[in-house]
Amino acid sequence: MDYKALAQETALEILGYNQDTTGWKVVKTSITVSSKASKKFHGNLYRVEGVIPESTTNLSDFLYKPENRVTWDKALKVYNMVHRIDSDTCICHTITQSFAMGSISPRDFVDLVYFKRCEGNMDIISSNSVDFPAYPPSSNYVRGYNHACGYICSPLQENPAHSKLVMFIQTEMRGKLSPSIIEATMPSNLVSFILNAKDGIKALRSPSGCGHHQGGHSSFLKN
Repeated sequence: MDYKALAQETALEILGYNQDTTGWKVVKTSITVSSKASKKFHGNLYRVEGVIPESTTNLSDFLYKPENRVTWDKALKVYNMVHRIDSDTCICHTITQSFAMGSISPRDFVDLVYFKRCEGNMDIISSNSVDFPAYPPSSNYVRGYNHACGYICSPLQENPAHSKLVMFIQTEMRGKLSPSIIEATMPSNLVSFILNAKDGIKALRSPSGCGHHQGGHSSFLKN
């Protein structure tokens, strides 16, 4: 498989979602969560928009730095980079916590992750599940599948020291789950992600936090 070509294709797909303003139905408003039918599977494509009090460069680094991610993302048990393709592209293995009061058991995912910087200091971090022989499905977890997902981080126009974060998620949980359970719980989980990210950044800023890494986006691939 040409992982690099797939990664670049996924980033363009996420950019296309960001530019598409039609057909979205708002399903949660505390942090804006919208959805529409996915063209990839029988489920939804979700769009989540929030403002994060951090610069775009630091936010991009924060979102996918493996050694930090599990310290603030309460939805995850494990998040590891398992193969580096180049400075902007890697394969990561993720194991989620159970959620919806235990009605959705932990899933694991193997995703191709790619970083792309665009004009206007806008960053795209895209991911798409792939087959990776070193991490075959295990009987311990249901192997989920992320169709093209991603984060777009850009400076907030009225305050460039803050960032606008737009997330696109279309996750196929697989297993024997009722679609209604997923649709009922996914919006709240996505809101929790934004809130957990804000809390994680606040913790890094506190005197006991480890401080910000200023070395640029690819640091998460070099640790």
